[in-house]
Amino acid sequence: MKITVQSIHFTADQKLLSFIQKKVDKLETFYDHIISGEVYLKLENVKDEANKITEIKLLLPGNQIFAKEKCKTFEEATDAVVESLRLQIEKHKTKKSIAAEAAKKAVLLPAEDDF
Repeated sequence: MKITVQSIHFTADQKLLSFIQKKVDKLETFYDHIISGEVYLKLENVKDEANKITEIKLLLPGNQIFAKEKCKTFEEATDAVVESLRLQIEKHKTKKSIAAEAAKKAVLLPAEDDF
């Protein structure tokens, strides 16, 4: 899966980028039809320690999912975002399989004609 990482207001080091790539690549074990992903790393100018924001947008066939977390470290925020995306992928797969089964039943059942 192709992932684009953008760090806003700072330069991300290679260790962080490889950590993010590894975590996001694990999402392909749950759904292998992910087209691409965009990762945004932001630093907020606040006095709070939890000022690091990770946003990830994944493009799926016919859909896109998004998650955003704010934590003390980018690694912690990335873990939380990936878990949120995993749950969204599971929900997407469930909806897709239910729709496919409904379509299959509609094709297999004979149409009742009211003449």
